[in-house]
Amino acid sequence: MTTAPHPAVRPSGPGRTAAVLAVAAALLLTTVLLGLAVGSHHEPVRTVIDVVARRLGLGDPHVTLLDDQIVWQLRLPRVLGAAATGAGLAVCGAVLQTLTGNDLADPFLLGISDGAAAGAVTVIVLGVGVSGAVGTGAVATAAFAGALLAAVVVLALAGARTRSLPTTRTVLAGIAVGQMCGAYTSFVVLVLGDRDAARGVMEWTLGSVAGVRWPTAVFLTAVALAGVTVLASSARDLDAFAFGETAARSLGVHVERTRWVLVATAALVTACLVAHTGVIGFLGLVVPHVVRLLCGPRHALLLPVSALVGASLLVGSDIVARSLLPDREIPVGVITAGLGAPFFAWLLWRQGRADGSGL
Repeated sequence: MTTAPHPAVRPSGPGRTAAVLAVAAALLLTTVLLGLAVGSHHEPVRTVIDVVARRLGLGDPHVTLLDDQIVWQLRLPRVLGAAATGAGLAVCGAVLQTLTGNDLADPFLLGISDGAAAGAVTVIVLGVGVSGAVGTGAVATAAFAGALLAAVVVLALAGARTRSLPTTRTVLAGIAVGQMCGAYTSFVVLVLGDRDAARGVMEWTLGSVAGVRWPTAVFLTAVALAGVTVLASSARDLDAFAFGETAARSLGVHVERTRWVLVATAALVTACLVAHTGVIGFLGLVVPHVVRLLCGPRHALLLPVSALVGASLLVGSDIVARSLLPDREIPVGVITAGLGAPFFAWLLWRQGRADGSGL
């Protein structure tokens, strides 16, 4: 297991913090406007602003019914869903990397993605007669149940007898549960499924926000806001964890209780997001590292900036996913994997050099 290096806390005054947050917020606003404007039917930015202003009651600019349908009904919930998912996964990744002391940790470390896939596959392959909106809701519900069950089993295995969550045992429990879920998924698809079912499973596991509409967008936004708020409220405790458990205890942190609460929160948030968007990998791995390089390790700044950058990255990735090819849409998980895999390789190479052992 790779251990996070001993952090050096950089001084950060209120002015610098406000400037960093302002830049990250401006980046998100820019990508949101692009997400509303760019697509198979391009909308001028001015038209996008007029549609949103009219819907919010900020005047009565002239917009066509087609513009309103494209911007407000189709693209805005999709953009909001992508932003919420990106923000939630990025913050959960930052928290799990600190709690486990592992640079390579991400929100799927606890077997959550494999559990969600197992639940989704159960409905996609075995859900006889389930289709349309009911089928979409059933897949999301089953994925959430599978992700939550996987997280509960991991936490139970890791905390058995000791009622604590030792880092190594938590990671190993996540790997074990992920493998079991993966074996179940493969069995169901290969033995009980057909070609159409296998295609549906592959599309879900590659991740997408194409089907997000207003009810789902509101739910994802609420989950992300609540999760980020809860996790960010423990910024001081996370700063203490960054120096190791011994240092955290010496600073008055209840290590076991804090780890339980934060890991369970991260698992729940990830389960809710993955259930509706599928498996979108590498966001929770890449974004926290990029933000640490730019802003330092202080969680009071790291977590909100990670949320803003994660939201921007997934909205931007979705723009590429639906614009790269003229006649089809690429799953957004393919774009994030294309961005994240080289960074993952670089991170492994850097850690190998730091350990003096190579790869």
